[in-house]
Amino acid sequence: MTRSKRITIGFWVVTALFCLQIGFTAYAQLSLPQVAAAFTHLGFPDYFREELSWAKFLGVVLLLAPVPARLKEWAYAGFAINLASAFIAHRAVGDGPEAWGWVVGTSVLWGLSYFFWRRLQVAPVPAAAPVLAGGHS
Repeated sequence: MTRSKRITIGFWVVTALFCLQIGFTAYAQLSLPQVAAAFTHLGFPDYFREELSWAKFLGVVLLLAPVPARLKEWAYAGFAINLASAFIAHRAVGDGPEAWGWVVGTSVLWGLSYFFWRRLQVAPVPAAAPVLAGGHS
């Protein structure tokens, strides 16, 4: 198996797992009362929970769809901010690893997905065309 194929498979495996995790949390934020209560516990207003859920769904679509690299980069940046903010929020209210452990695990998936995606963006450098004597090619 070529290096490129291993990178592609690695990207799709970890990105699928990451998107499933984020998609599930977005769904849970919209539909489960205990998740809404967790947002209240963290001090966030209810509208933020809904806004964040829809932003997560949009980010998942951007990571999985064939869109320009700049849009994927913005999705990765948004997820990084979301994950860091979630970790900080849980720590700020005194939650233990049972609350913020999922954030750490999801962050590992995020990091691996981003790592593999960046490797896929590196295009091989084409060989230079030979230059004939006299300056014409």
